[in-house]
Amino acid sequence: MGIQQFKLPDVGEGLVEAEIVAWKVKPGDTVKLNDTIVEIETAKSLVELPVPFAGVVAELLVPEGETVPVGTPIISVRTGGGEDEAPAAPAAASDDGEEVIEAGKIGGAAPGGRTAILVGYGPKTTEAKRRPRKGAAEAPATVPTAAPVVEAPAPVAEPVPAPAAVAPVSTAGGAKALAKPPVRKLAKDLGIDLATVTATGPGGIITRSDVESHGTTAAPAASAPVSAPVAAPVPGQSETRIPIKGVQKVMAQAMVASAFTAPHVTEWITVDVTATMELVERLKTDRAFRDLKVSPLLIVAKAVSLAARRTPIINAAWDEAAQEIVLKHSVNLGIAAATPRGLIVPNIKGADAMSLPELCGALNNLVAVAREGKTQPADQAGGSFTITNVGVFGVDAGTPIINPGEAAILAFGAVRKQPWVVDDEIVPRWITTLALSFDHRLIDGEKGSIFLSDVASILEDPSRALLF
Repeated sequence: MGIQQFKLPDVGEGLVEAEIVAWKVKPGDTVKLNDTIVEIETAKSLVELPVPFAGVVAELLVPEGETVPVGTPIISVRTGGGEDEAPAAPAAASDDGEEVIEAGKIGGAAPGGRTAILVGYGPKTTEAKRRPRKGAAEAPATVPTAAPVVEAPAPVAEPVPAPAAVAPVSTAGGAKALAKPPVRKLAKDLGIDLATVTATGPGGIITRSDVESHGTTAAPAASAPVSAPVAAPVPGQSETRIPIKGVQKVMAQAMVASAFTAPHVTEWITVDVTATMELVERLKTDRAFRDLKVSPLLIVAKAVSLAARRTPIINAAWDEAAQEIVLKHSVNLGIAAATPRGLIVPNIKGADAMSLPELCGALNNLVAVAREGKTQPADQAGGSFTITNVGVFGVDAGTPIINPGEAAILAFGAVRKQPWVVDDEIVPRWITTLALSFDHRLIDGEKGSIFLSDVASILEDPSRALLF
């Protein structure tokens, strides 16, 4: 019987800290190997962490809402001898009689001479150590690092990803209100007590719509996604301070770096998109789009992918260190998404190679995952061009800042019915404004103008897509 501390692991992407969003366990709970114990928020995504050993939770060392660096002990577990502990799988023995943990397993060797701490959560770069002989099992194996991690002789078993948990929340009457982590996070950001929300989901689960509708009743302005949690004003205080962290912090750093590194140029074009709106209505009834949500953004995304073929410099990047222009061979199309955690830009890999129904499905999935707060770092990495749909907020146009690592970004404004001149007559037409910001170091005015004009021409007459 001993106490093991689980330290916040490196979850990859070069991130050095994370916020404890929600504990899934409490002191006294019994945990098995790879049980999900905590939900953390890094600067890029929400991640659920499994426990690398079995036992009884002794203490939660970090409270919810606190941000701690990688390597900080976050929970202690009393391990050893309990019947709830998972049995260890047989390990291979070396010539000198020592047991060796299989490569890739927890505590075993990983590529590059590393030791796997948590599979899928960033192995620590160091020399792999072998498990001591069975007779020395009382001495926990350690890893020679700058910040040693206390590791139990964990059972050797293939880690199994834990499904999203539905965690109970105590209500005023002592009953348990059930809600999934993204829903609890949304309620926390909006300042809503889940104990006061009426559940309409199956089995009494509180859904996202329950929280949003409750927020609409309690505070009308709080139901829309916001870029940072808005705290309620405290009587007697003249201001409220909100810590800059997570997505908000990374977004701010990226935008400052982009704005003061890349010389931005922005061009606008106003377009009659009546034909596009008619096409959208036809596609909604097409069997190829059954169970898919079709919107004008789909046609804009396709137009961007096609126009990039004629002006490939749009789908490029400036490598300052190497003094090279990097032309990318596929369009990884980013869609700026406003979520309760802040602005993120997940991207669709290889959007230019997709058919229209495939692109529609990818857009639908991207939006759904972003709204649930489950967008992973890999989904946000490697983008080559971004669309920001400011029209959903009723905004006509803007001067968007280029996403770092890219060369251009397109703002898609609101589509409105306006008077328009057609054959010398004024008639009502569906009109929108497109605004393209591009990096003038590699894209000159001619190339930017050609690309923007090509996108506009496809939206004005979708049949022109056949020319690309």
